[in-house]
Amino acid sequence: MPISRELVFLVVAVLLSAAAGAAFYWSRASTLTLAVAPSGGTEPALLRAFAEGLAARDKGVRLKVVAFDGVRESAEALRRGEADLAVVRPDVSLPPNGLTLAVLREQALLVAAPESSGIRAFPDLARRRLGIIAERSADRTLIGDAVDHYGLKLRAEAGPGPLPADSVLLVPVEEDDLGKALSEKRIDAVALVTTPTTPAARRIVGLVQAASRNRKVALFGVSEGAALIERFPRLQAVTVPAGLFGGKPKVPEEDVATVGASYRLMARANLSRSTAAEVTQYLFEMRSALADALPAANALHAPSYDATAAATSARLPIHPGAIDYFEREQESFIERYETWIYLVAFLGGGVGSGLAWLRQRLSRLRRERVEVATERLLEIQAEARRAEDPARLRALAGEIDDLAAEIVRHAVDRPTEPRTISAAAMAVDAARSTVRRAGEGDPPRPGTRDLRAVPSAPRGA
Repeated sequence: MPISRELVFLVVAVLLSAAAGAAFYWSRASTLTLAVAPSGGTEPALLRAFAEGLAARDKGVRLKVVAFDGVRESAEALRRGEADLAVVRPDVSLPPNGLTLAVLREQALLVAAPESSGIRAFPDLARRRLGIIAERSADRTLIGDAVDHYGLKLRAEAGPGPLPADSVLLVPVEEDDLGKALSEKRIDAVALVTTPTTPAARRIVGLVQAASRNRKVALFGVSEGAALIERFPRLQAVTVPAGLFGGKPKVPEEDVATVGASYRLMARANLSRSTAAEVTQYLFEMRSALADALPAANALHAPSYDATAAATSARLPIHPGAIDYFEREQESFIERYETWIYLVAFLGGGVGSGLAWLRQRLSRLRRERVEVATERLLEIQAEARRAEDPARLRALAGEIDDLAAEIVRHAVDRPTEPRTISAAAMAVDAARSTVRRAGEGDPPRPGTRDLRAVPSAPRGA
């Protein structure tokens, strides 16, 4: 089986092209689909800016942002595998394949009321009208769970007659109308499901303070938050520090413990650890730059956990790739691709051994081909000593020429051992010389004995 140099070059070119293709595939940026919600919220704007920042900085990850009206729909997109990342509010909908990368924003459930209203805690809301600014179904559900925990029922309509003793009427109200609604007793207090550090939260507390005769505000949350979280494990404990809203006296006067919900950036569970770690790393590295344009980025933080085991087995578990970043244990290139590297090395060694064997086998075949021609030349030499017919001698001379041409072709086209070629050349010369002498009528010379059959002289002779 002869093999040409062109075929060798072709095989090498194919292998190099495959290696270059593999290197390009591993080095190219990964594109992930990101589902964002709610419509008009701060999270979509923040994550769009994050996606643009990744592209501008030529990072190894790209984000394709897909918008949804609500967090229920974005969570469903992650659950169905239509998105790699998604904005999720766990108390609304938690996809079973979603793991946390970062907490985008925490919301706290607070109730603010003028001090003169006498409302100091949730039980005091019985038969009262509770205003709500941004009426979202998820916020209504959270408020209803808190009210129900204290044995009250949240109503959307007043109905005829006074409110029952165990009822709380939820009244939608616009922010611009909040102060007037409190003054006219259309509402007695206002519920906030919001991030306490936002300007909107400060404005609402300020409006309640302005509506109070002594400018004092009663600000409280769910004091039995731990018990409520046991019932609704997708909620979380939130503490509002004293004096967060300023004022004199400060509001609140002391720390307020309550419950709340969180908007989280979640990734599908089968997203590779290295990719999840990269996304988390880039998000926190770019937080300061994002906060310059979007103050909401300041609320971004890592999910809290005590140990790695607690992080992966929590009620809202964290992605192992995010844990790698938080604990500074991100995989190196070798660790990330060690399986492929070992596989390529193993297969490469096998392929190399196979090619070496094939090369050796082909070289042996080429050598045997020349050796067969050499043996035939020796046979022609022996036959020429016995031949007397001129026609037969001419035929032998022609065969010698053909064999010599074949040996030359092998020597030119394919590498052959010099020793084999030298032996073949001597055989050609010997055969031609014998045929020429036989044709000229010279008596044939005695045949050459096999050198291997000549006994060696004894040592010292």
